Order: sequence, then structure tokens, then C-alpha cells
Amino acid sequence: MISVIGSGLGSLVAGFGLLTIKNVIMIAVGCALLYLGIKKDYEPLLLVPIGFGALLVNIPLGDMMAPGGLLRYFYDSGVLTEIFPCLIFVGIGAMTDFGPLLENPKILLLGAAGQFGIFLTLALALLLGFSKLDAVAVGVIGACDGPTAIYVTSKYAPHLLGAVSVAAYSYMSLVPLIQPPIMRALTTEKERKIRMQYPHKSVSQTLKIIFPIGVTLITCIIAPKGTPLMGMIMLGNLMRESGVVSRLTKASENEIANIVTLLLGLSIGATMEGAAFLKPQTLIVLGLGLIAICLDTVAGVLFGKLMCFLTKGKINPLIGAAGISAYPMAARVAQMEGRKYDKHNFLLMHAMGANTGGQIGSVIAAAVMLSVLKGMGII
Repeated sequence: MISVIGSGLGSLVAGFGLLTIKNVIMIAVGCALLYLGIKKDYEPLLLVPIGFGALLVNIPLGDMMAPGGLLRYFYDSGVLTEIFPCLIFVGIGAMTDFGPLLENPKILLLGAAGQFGIFLTLALALLLGFSKLDAVAVGVIGACDGPTAIYVTSKYAPHLLGAVSVAAYSYMSLVPLIQPPIMRALTTEKERKIRMQYPHKSVSQTLKIIFPIGVTLITCIIAPKGTPLMGMIMLGNLMRESGVVSRLTKASENEIANIVTLLLGLSIGATMEGAAFLKPQTLIVLGLGLIAICLDTVAGVLFGKLMCFLTKGKINPLIGAAGISAYPMAARVAQMEGRKYDKHNFLLMHAMGANTGGQIGSVIAAAVMLSVLKGMGII
């Protein structure tokens, strides 16, 4: 009896004895993500499961990512198969209103400009010695679009999935901290006070229904490698706008999105095991991801200034920062920044137009890069 008890206590002690400094560091990182999600309310739906997944995978003898382990099952069946990112996109489409974009189509250009940092970071990653596929995965962090980054990375650079996914979601949650200083540095107080007029007529429901169908056909024919992502987001939007499948729409934006977000977050956290995550390459990926987000914001604001000049002051450059795909957070940041200088300035719907344009732009940017690689015979 004593020997049995001693053996059990030995196993308990062994768990602590097998903790490495890398495990301890990653447990601390997991706790930091939990703090940001719970205390600071930065994207809690994402950071809480990611942070807790990081705790679980760094527990010695837990075997959460071992063959047959719980998190390994989630990861293999949902991330590696690309099911989770695609299902998330159905939910995003069901929650997205493209009305503001359709009311002012030229704002779509801001969504395109907001992807500029992706290509600059891609070039920088290539200069630093990353392979073409790895460089694409790193560059896509700049889309500030977690599902797109996960889809591309899990398919073509799975060894970078932990670093890329953590960077994408962490920086997306930190958009309210990253973007405002850049927005203020690149605009004048006069520009930040510009009030934009709202259209007198709203777009017809017919156009809203035709839009997802047309976007799917055009973009997927041009860049077919993006069909899974673009097809799913536009399917969700078509269900929303058609009005005839309300049960499917509600399930997509609630039950399905919530379940997949939970499992996806845990799966991402499961890639943060100390020995695999704490490498010099990881720090470089995180640094390049931050550069990509900043460059996207710079490009969006500068293009907003150009549109302001061309329209003789009718476009507030702040909405250019919403051209990234951090939907709808980036739009709210533009609104809050504008109201700091004019409490009666309402930029939200204009910024939402740029933000939804960024959603489309991020998928197209990833699809174009993958299609180019396909044409080169690399994938």
C-alpha cells in the first residue's frame, strides 16, 4: 500500500520535474493572453480559448497534442483539413452587411489599399531568407484576418501555423492600440474633422442578393485558389440577404460560429508548446506580422488622404485605416478617433464600407498570391 502511494506521489512530482523553462514561458504567455481577453476585453472570444489551449499543451504528461490527444484531434480534424477557417467564414459572411460598401463603391479602393502591407512584408520575408510559401504565410498576417491566415498557413506552411495564427489574432485584438498613433501621425486635425455625407438612397435588396453571387464568380475565376474562402464568406452573406433561410443564417452566425471559434482557439493554443514555439524564427514572424499590420494601416490612411485630395475634402482619411480586415473593430477605431476631434462626426458606416472592402480584399490578396505560386509550379 505504501509503495503504491509512493508511486502515485512520484508521478505527481514527476509532472513538476518535467516542466522546462520553455513550458513555463509559454504558460506565462497563455496567462497574458487570458489577461488581455478577460481583464482588458481584447477579443475575448479568441484570446480566452487560445490562452487556455496554450496552458493545456504545456502541461507535462498531459499529452494533449500527442497522437490521440484531445487537442490533436481538434487540430487534425478542423485545422489541417481547413474546415474550421471555412466554417468561420460562413459565419462572418452571415454577419456582414455590405450595404455601406454598395452605397459608396469607391470606398472599396480603401479595402484594396489596406492590403498593401501584405505584399511589402512578403518581399521583406523573402529578403530575410524565408521560402516562397513561408513568406506568403507571413505576409498574410497583414490581412489582419485570422481565418485567412490559418487557411493559407495550415495548407502551405504548417510548421509556422502557431506563430502566424497567434500573430494574426493577437494583432487583430490589439488594433485599437496599434492603429491610432499611426492615424494621428499621418493626418492633420483638419482632415480628422472632415464630415462625410451619407447617401440619400439605400441600395436595393436585389443588388444585395446579386452582389455575393457576382463577387464569387468574378473573383474565383480570376484567382481560383481563393474559392474555398471567398465562396464560404459569400455563401454566408447570400443566406443573410436572401431572407429565405433565416434558420441557416442564425445557425451560421451563432451556434456554428461559436462552436468553431471555441475549437479553433483551442487548436491554435495547442500549437504553442514551448519547445516547438520558442524559436528565433517565431520572433521574426511575430515582428514581421506587426510590420505588416502597420504598413497596411499606413497605406490605407495615405490612400485615404489621396482620395480626400481628389474629392476636394469629401473623404475623411481616417476611414482608410479601416481598409484592413479586422472587422468590425477597425471601423470602430476610425469612428472613435474621429469623434475625439468632433463629437458630432459619425464616420462609422463609411468606415464599415472600407472594412467590408478589406474583408474581400484580404481574401483576394491571399488568392492572388496562391494562384501566382500555382502558376509558377510551386504548389
